[in-house]
Amino acid sequence: MSKKRILVAVMNWGLGHATRSIPVINALQNENYEPMVASDGAALQLLKKEFPELTHIELPGYNIQYAKKGWLLNWKIIAQTSHIRKTIAAEKEKTRQIIKDYQIEGIISDNRFGVYSDDLKTNVFITHQIHVLSGITTFLSTFINRQHLKNFDQIWIPDYASTERNLSGKLSHVDDLPEQCTYIGALSRFEKREIEIKYKYLLLLSGPEPQRSLLEEKLLECFSNSSDEILLVRGVISEEEQLSSTNSNLQIRNYLFGRELEEAINSSETIIARSGYTTLMDLVKLEKKAFFVPTPGQEEQEYLAKRLERQSIAPFCSRNQFSLEKLKEIDNYTGLSNFGDGRVLRDLFAFFESE
Repeated sequence: MSKKRILVAVMNWGLGHATRSIPVINALQNENYEPMVASDGAALQLLKKEFPELTHIELPGYNIQYAKKGWLLNWKIIAQTSHIRKTIAAEKEKTRQIIKDYQIEGIISDNRFGVYSDDLKTNVFITHQIHVLSGITTFLSTFINRQHLKNFDQIWIPDYASTERNLSGKLSHVDDLPEQCTYIGALSRFEKREIEIKYKYLLLLSGPEPQRSLLEEKLLECFSNSSDEILLVRGVISEEEQLSSTNSNLQIRNYLFGRELEEAINSSETIIARSGYTTLMDLVKLEKKAFFVPTPGQEEQEYLAKRLERQSIAPFCSRNQFSLEKLKEIDNYTGLSNFGDGRVLRDLFAFFESE
């Protein structure tokens, strides 16, 4: 009996969408489905390294340009609206061809609005944003998001249904939740392990340029003379020679995958990172102390960082404010803790057997 082919399409916006798709792809394989991976750019490169045995398909790239000044970000994205709409249309056309070429029987799209099929009744969308924060354009961005969500038969929200213990707050806990939504719990490919602490700080970078590089420069400057053991993971999917540091206590890697990254986080006392949603899900699973530096102008990350600070879980500051002195605040916060298990993915996959 042939395996059902499920197209897993992933947004290339930093590496968070790609990494949170890893447990989904693993679960599909474990349940005897044949996942086919579709993305572009660094996200596709990462998934090729994680799943070299699978079929990989390149989708049209959104290629969103970030601003150097955080307050300009939303306006810069608005200026690219026409390009984004064209990319969504190109995605839909590409999806039509993929379904024809590979006999796809189900779709799981992580934030790729154009990857769905009117001919299938098994279109799944993964998002933690039902309410999309974008400053003064929040109402408009949320309205547009809702219109796109109508194209999908199920919406899987990687968070917990509890209004008291959840990760996304008002991003996905809304009064008018669409009826096709299901909370599935946090998605993380990691497992907590009790191992020896090797690093005082793990500097975990991610996200689009130029903001990734700007934070890297700031952290290298701040830790240039530190006597603590530090590991910097740049979040750059590149085989180029690693950066070197004049500080022998500071190790630098372009990227880490799978068990290597899991071990690095487990063996680090404190994680310094963006407050991206996938990072939060990973650190909750591994129950780590953290200090967050939100991407400037990215309302979602700023909201999540402020929410964690209000809950006395983790401190944060802007890139310009960051200093080693700021890290002393970490002792006044509890760190992230595991909220427990969510829905079993195997049960969710029953949806693909419903036709």
